Amino acid sequence: MLHPIHRTLLVVTFIGVTACDRTAPTAAPSTPSVPTPEFAVVPASLGMALQGLDAAQRRRFEMGRGVFATVFTPETGLGPLFNAVGCANCHEEEGGEDVEIHATAFHGAGARCDDLAAVGGQVIQKQITPAYGDFLQMTAEPIPAAATDSGHRSTPDLFGFGLLDAVPDAVILARADPFDRNGDGISGRPNRTADGRLGRFGRKAQAATLREFNGEAFVMEMGITNPGNQTEQIVAGFPFPPGVDPLPEPEITAEQFDAADAFVRFLAPPARAPLGIVGAQGALVFRKVGCASCHVPTLVTGASPVRALRYKVVPAFTDLLLHDMGPDLADICLGQADPTEFRTEPLMGLRFAAAFLHDGRATTIRQAIELHDGEARGARNRFLRLTQFERFALLRFLKTL
Repeated sequence: MLHPIHRTLLVVTFIGVTACDRTAPTAAPSTPSVPTPEFAVVPASLGMALQGLDAAQRRRFEMGRGVFATVFTPETGLGPLFNAVGCANCHEEEGGEDVEIHATAFHGAGARCDDLAAVGGQVIQKQITPAYGDFLQMTAEPIPAAATDSGHRSTPDLFGFGLLDAVPDAVILARADPFDRNGDGISGRPNRTADGRLGRFGRKAQAATLREFNGEAFVMEMGITNPGNQTEQIVAGFPFPPGVDPLPEPEITAEQFDAADAFVRFLAPPARAPLGIVGAQGALVFRKVGCASCHVPTLVTGASPVRALRYKVVPAFTDLLLHDMGPDLADICLGQADPTEFRTEPLMGLRFAAAFLHDGRATTIRQAIELHDGEARGARNRFLRLTQFERFALLRFLKTL
């Protein structure tokens, strides 16, 4: 019998894991697998809920599990551009290939970032439904000619996202030091949405709320319009002809989207593995080398109407701020985030990861650390100067997360 945490791996991917299972369907099936994208009865192994939910919240979580496990088809809203046929097709277990491509336009320091939404960006979908593909004579959306940068993105983990959403802005902003006034070489700064709200979700902290992040994911990854985002993704200059996208917008109901949002919002972080003496020493090394300056071990949530999210200590290992990671990791801009800037990745569930960093280029935790640069250069260099035992202890600690 699988340990509960291992069962969780069936759906929820982890930090920097390159998401889609190679054996999972990645193209639109020729016949519908389900008649409608309605709530299905699926195993409880697809994720564990936060403790302290009331009966109604638990019901929404379980309803959302069904939406999360739904396999969509063109007849039930898939596409016409998409990356996967359902949430669970990417958020299910350690994977192999990258799941998406991003492209934006950026013209230098101080320039405004263009997410290329008007011409198909920033997510460039890798698949097209058969009818639209036949019309376009294409098999994937092309990167817009206006793009100045593109990059790959692995599927993010979903652990504890509702808790991160409940952290007050003031807690995050209190750690920002954009001008490095304390001289420690760390100058984390917030990303902001176009209307000035604090970003916290996405590899560039481009989304302000979990609900917005989830709404964008339905459209950008599956082409499923929802009450929060009813704009279909199409190849610029090629609107789809009648019959290519048969469902009217929105393609899922408010009830279905609310349930899926509840599933992600109420998904619990995994319990930590036993620390042990060596792991405890590694926790001290983690702070000694400066990892905790950005991967802040705990954040505290604020007031919330949901008791399970209210005033909780979150083992987040992130400050939810942007940090310059150096030119070798740079790719796109988003919002106020420059190409070299990335939000500190949470480390909840790190021990289950198979690949690391925003694009999955690192295959081990040690390699991921060694690829840190920019503001993380000092911590990386201190890591490289550790004794063999200190390095072993640090990696043992990280493998308990």
